[in-house]
Amino acid sequence: MKGFLRELLITVLVAVAIFVVAQRTIQTYEVFMSSMEPSFHEGQRVVVNKAAYFFGEPQRGDVVVFKAPTGNEDFIKRIIGLPGDTVEIRDGAVLVNGVRLDEPYIAEKPAYTMPAVVVPEGKYFVLGDNRNHSNDSHNHWFVDRRDIRGKAWLSTWPPEYWGVVNNYPLSEQFANANSKTAE
Repeated sequence: MKGFLRELLITVLVAVAIFVVAQRTIQTYEVFMSSMEPSFHEGQRVVVNKAAYFFGEPQRGDVVVFKAPTGNEDFIKRIIGLPGDTVEIRDGAVLVNGVRLDEPYIAEKPAYTMPAVVVPEGKYFVLGDNRNHSNDSHNHWFVDRRDIRGKAWLSTWPPEYWGVVNNYPLSEQFANANSKTAE
């Protein structure tokens, strides 16, 4: 009986430890709007890796969940500009540090312009993939580093969207943009 109680206690402690670690490192998020279409759709569920930035910083192209600048809800958007970057939107294209991005993930080209802005220290410039229907940094706000909850990692619902979330590193977008200009 003593051995049984000891094993039961160890099992309970291990289960509690796993639960605590999981709570600190992952969370689920439900997409509520269409601002990230075609990448994410309303009602889609995503697992967010909250540990992704424990040892590194967010990168351009990462899809992140963060505390909205107004209100208590969370938003999901794609990081376009890092602290110190210059971001501009003109002629239906996003330019980062003067380089036009090749963005295969957007719904349609932006139908608006935005003069060049420098992303402040400790902040990030984010855009929704559905550029013309997204409340994002083109509306004159940035995401504070401490408000980033984590990186979108897995799509879990509905089943047709199961899989790892595609992030598009800006280095790939720069390379694609430069190769198209050379043609």
